[in-house]
Amino acid sequence: MEQTTNNSNNILDSKERAYATGKRKNSIARVWLKRGKGEVTINGKKVDKYFSRPVLQMIVNQPMAVIQSTGSYEIKATVKGGGLSGQAGALRHGISKALSLYDNSLRPVLKKVGFL
Repeated sequence: MEQTTNNSNNILDSKERAYATGKRKNSIARVWLKRGKGEVTINGKKVDKYFSRPVLQMIVNQPMAVIQSTGSYEIKATVKGGGLSGQAGALRHGISKALSLYDNSLRPVLKKVGFL
């Protein structure tokens, strides 16, 4: 995979995406994040189709809410293993890690609320 760095010394791939892996319980989430219109896709489905329970959707969207940029990033993720609650937690972890890789200044905020 070809990697480049943007002006703030963060590792992005050739499509300007940050990649991170999140884990919780027996679930693993692989997350690709880039600037966009706020579309979140999990295993090829929209977030509200994959997680039908509102509390799980809220867990997935928490990192963007904390940094006050809901709708600013396009996220594509794959999750496997565990149950839906563990998968939502793994996604939150992966999204938080990808955000901190995309913009290092977000790391302290995400760490303070316990997402990293």
